[in-house]
Amino acid sequence: MRVAQMTAFRKPFQVVELPVAAPRADGAVIRVEASGVCRSDWHFWNHDLAWLGMNLALPANTGHEVGGVVEEVGRDVRSIKVGDRVTVPFHESDGTCPHCRAGLQNLCDNVITPGVQRLGGWAQYVTVTAADLNCIKLPEPVDTLSAAALGCRFMTAYHAVIDRGAIEPGEWTAVHGCGGVGLSAVQIAAAADSLVVAVDVEERKLAKAREEGAVATINARGLTPEQVGQVVKDATGGGAHVSVDALGRGFTFHQSFNSLRKRGRHVQAGITSQEESGQVSLPLDLLTVMKLQVVGSLGNPHPKYAELLELVARQKLHPARLVTRQISLDDVTDTLERMTRFDTVGFEVITRFS
Repeated sequence: MRVAQMTAFRKPFQVVELPVAAPRADGAVIRVEASGVCRSDWHFWNHDLAWLGMNLALPANTGHEVGGVVEEVGRDVRSIKVGDRVTVPFHESDGTCPHCRAGLQNLCDNVITPGVQRLGGWAQYVTVTAADLNCIKLPEPVDTLSAAALGCRFMTAYHAVIDRGAIEPGEWTAVHGCGGVGLSAVQIAAAADSLVVAVDVEERKLAKAREEGAVATINARGLTPEQVGQVVKDATGGGAHVSVDALGRGFTFHQSFNSLRKRGRHVQAGITSQEESGQVSLPLDLLTVMKLQVVGSLGNPHPKYAELLELVARQKLHPARLVTRQISLDDVTDTLERMTRFDTVGFEVITRFS
C-alpha cells in the first residue's frame, strides 16, 4: 500500500510502499477513503509535544482523522463486519482501564495514538485494535468525507463546547483561533443556539466564521490580549460565558481568559507549540475574584459519538462544510508548509491515495 512517511522533522514526506498489517484477533483493517491533515500532525512534523512524552520515532507515518470501509476483521470481533463504513477516534483505547470503564476512552491509560504507536491514516489502509470499541459505525447519511472531517478537530470542538463548556442557549461563546478546531467550535456553538464571537487575525478565516454562524468577529491583529478581552466584553455586554482557546498559543490563552465575564468558563482545546512547551502563566487573582473556571478538553469520549453522528445525520451539524480542499497523498507536505504560515482555511482532507 502507498503511505506518506516522515523520515525527518520539517522535511518533505516521502510516499513509500509498505505491507498492510494483519489485524489482531480483536482488530480490523480499514480501507481509507478520506484522511484529514490536522494541526496535531503539524505539531508532530515540527517535533512538538515532547513535553507530553510523545516523542515520535522516525520514520513515522502520521494521520489520525480517518473515514473508511472495513476490509478485514479478526476472529474475535463481534459487532463490526466487512463492508461497514466507520470512523476511528484518534485516541484508540483498550476498553479495560478505569477511565475506559467510566466511559472516558479519550483518557485511556493505554491509549494508542495513530502515527505514534501504530501506522497512521495517511495510507491506503490502517489496522485498528479493539475494533468493536474503536471502529465507530457511520449512520447511512454520513459519508466518509464527513467522518474524516469529524475525526479529530470537529469532535474535539464538540466535546469542548457541549460537554466541557456546557454552553446553554442564549449564552455567549468566544472562540479564539479560527483554524479547524475553532471553525468547528463556531459551527457547533451556533447550532446549540449560543451567540458566537470569533477572534482571529485573518479576515478570510473570520469571514468563514461568519458563514458558520458567528454573530460577531474580531480581528486581533495588533491588539494585546487585554485589548482583545475588552473588545469581546464590549461586544457581548460584559464578556463571554464560555471562551475557547482553539489554537493553544500563550496569547490566545490570555485573550480567551480576558474575554470572560464573572463566573465564566475557559476551555483549553488547543495544544501549545515549542515557544510555550506546555507552560503558560495563569492570572490567578483574576481567576479567584471573578470565580472563573479553567477546564481542559481532549478529544471526545466514545459514547458521545452516537449523539454527534446523529446531529450530522440530521444535518444539524455539517463537518464536511468545513472541508475547503481535497488533496492527494503526495500533497501533505504542501499543506503542512502552508499551516506553518497559517495559510489554510478549514480542513484539507486526503481523498486520493493511488
